[in-house]
Order: sequence, then C-alpha cells, then structure tokens
Amino acid sequence: MLNFHTKSFFHNESEKDFFSESLVTPESLAEIFPIDQNAVLRVMRKYPMRINPYFLSLIKKADDPLGRQVIPDIAELDQEVFLTPDPLWEEPQSPVPNLIHRYPDRVVFMVSSQCAIYCRHCMRKRRLGQEKQVPESVIAKGIEYIRSTPAVRDVILSGGDPLMLSNDRLEQILSLIRQIPHVEIIRIHTRIPCALPQRVDKSLTDMLKQFHPLYMNIQFNHPDEITPQSTAACAALADAGIQLGSQTVLLKGVNDNPEVMMTLMQRLLQIRVRPYYLHHADAVEGTRHFRTSIETGLEIMRYLRGRLSGMGVPQYMIDLPGGGGKIPLLPEYVLESGPHELKVRNFEGRVFTYPL
Repeated sequence: MLNFHTKSFFHNESEKDFFSESLVTPESLAEIFPIDQNAVLRVMRKYPMRINPYFLSLIKKADDPLGRQVIPDIAELDQEVFLTPDPLWEEPQSPVPNLIHRYPDRVVFMVSSQCAIYCRHCMRKRRLGQEKQVPESVIAKGIEYIRSTPAVRDVILSGGDPLMLSNDRLEQILSLIRQIPHVEIIRIHTRIPCALPQRVDKSLTDMLKQFHPLYMNIQFNHPDEITPQSTAACAALADAGIQLGSQTVLLKGVNDNPEVMMTLMQRLLQIRVRPYYLHHADAVEGTRHFRTSIETGLEIMRYLRGRLSGMGVPQYMIDLPGGGGKIPLLPEYVLESGPHELKVRNFEGRVFTYPL
C-alpha cells in the first residue's frame, strides 16, 4: 500500500504539493481494480485524476458509489451541446480573479486550487490541476475587493479546498477577512472531513475557533463516506463551535436512490452535520453520465418528507445556467386550490382536504 504522510504538509509554513509521494497512479489503480488504463490516461489528459490513499481505501469496486466519484470514466469525454465548462457563468461574475460576486450580500472567494481528491462531477472541472497554489497577489486583490464593497456581509471560502492550505496561510486569510467591519459571516466550503479527515487535528480546530461566527459546509455524497475517521473529524469541528452543514450532490449511480439518500441524511445528523442542500448536478462539460432527471430528485424529496425528521431534509436546489443563481424545487403537494379549501397529497400519497 502507498505511504501517506500528513504532518509535513499540514504544519508546514509553505504550501507544498504533499501528494507528490502518495498520489494514486493509473498503474497502482490497475493493481487493485480491473480498469482500462488507456481509457483512464485519455481522460486524464483533459481532466486530471487525484485520489489519496485514505479515500482509495474506502472503494470496494471501481464502479461502486465511491469509485465512480474519483476514478476517471471515458464517458467524461462525451460531447453534449448543452454542457459547457462554465454553465453558471462564474467567470463573467468575477470582478477580480478567483472571486465570484453573484448575490448582492455575499461572495465566493476561491483561495485554494488544490483538493484532497478530484471529484469527477466537479462543478469547476475546467480548473482541475491548473495551478499549484493561488498566488498571493490574487488573494490580495480578493481581500481588497471585499474591503471596498460594503454590501458584502458573507464571505464563502472555496476553491479547490480551503483546508488544503497550511494552517498559517489559512489563518492569515481568515484574519484579513475578519478585520473587515462589514463582513459578518465567514463560511468554508470543503470536502476534507469526508475525503481526508486526517487533516482535521487540534491545531486546525484551535486556529479556526478564533474566527466565529464560522460555518462549514461539507460535501458528503454517500453513507460509505461516513467512517470512524470522518466522524471524528466532524466531532472535532463541532466541538470547536463550528456550525456544520452538508451540501450533497445528486449523482446517478452514487446516491440517486431514496433509501440510500435517507440513510445518508440520517447518518449526517448522527455526526452533527445538518443536511443543507441537495444539489442537482450542474450542466458541466464532462459530467453528463452523473446527471439524473429532475423527477428523480423530486421523488427522493417526496420519500424523505415524512419519513425523516424535518431537520434532516435538505433543500433540493438547481443552479440556473447563465448566472441566475440557485432556486429550490419542491414536490407538488397541492392538487386543487379553492376559495374555502385545499386538496393536498401527503408523503404517503393520501389525499386530504384542508379548510381555509
């Protein structure tokens, strides 16, 4: 098995590519799973692969729900006219590099270009592996934009994955943002507690808890990602006072099953992660094989409602092409509406009359 050292990166002043000695290669992958190495290499020429040994250890088969998320698939090279590299228009909505200002009161600030794994369904697939780190000049321009834009009260750190930065560098960025008077909330969007939970240690949590109110949204997509290690990572973050939420992506062959999704939401609540969003997969080039129908998502929401505590039911969201932003989708419960009553269908399919 490949060696995996974490301490040298996580507590280093500089940002090194700490995967250099431990990344999984097509050759090492083929020693474990019956994959087509040539197909993997063809995909990697356009969309790089990154799998760390921890996440690899969770994969039972190349096409299981976890393997599908990280092992390149030749279907990524299929051409679909309606799929584009940047369907959400992130680039046109970036007043400075690496910062997206779509909504009046919040910005997404991409402070890292690295991830613990490269998800094959990534909404920023176009950016995978393009740079080792975000230049200091780009960070400075983003901070200055936030400082000079009083309407911004909510800053979302994204990437890449912000927790791939060293503690010192992340602390510096958080300190600069927290010094801006009109910024009220800082959020971190990350997959680290799921994909590389060893990163979450006492030095990290001690640093993060200086910057409350601090929120963290984590991408968990399948119950098998909830392990003793990821459970411990979430416990450490929650114990540090960080509010944890999940942003799950609806993926064909991964979690497009009502019972699988309900199990995931139940387990998230058990590890103190509040289900927040269930994202319909974006129309991103190279991800067509992951996209389900909208009806599949609505059927899952119908199944969850009534069978699961309300705090365990996420909002089902679509992100509109062309930079229109996110909107929630809901199953249809109202059958008829009159002046004195509603006819509604409940989660079991039974019809009731509700007086007005």
